[in-house]
Amino acid sequence: METIDIHEAKKHLSRLVQKASRGEAFIIAEAGKPMAKVVPLNQPAPHEKRRIGFLAGQITVPDDFDLMGREEIEGLFGK
Repeated sequence: METIDIHEAKKHLSRLVQKASRGEAFIIAEAGKPMAKVVPLNQPAPHEKRRIGFLAGQITVPDDFDLMGREEIEGLFGK
């Protein structure tokens, strides 16, 4: 992630805002010390990145799911 000095950020604020809006996050530093991280508004927060259960309530699993294709699988593995 790119680090930009605060004085450069002041000079090029408009360009940097456009950069962030395209999804390019960056850090603003003062005297080499990171002060702020600029990210686009639509970027999910770290706690929002969880994917487990994201389709909950949107799909159904048939009751015989564990039996689907049983004969074919048994034929492939010689059972």
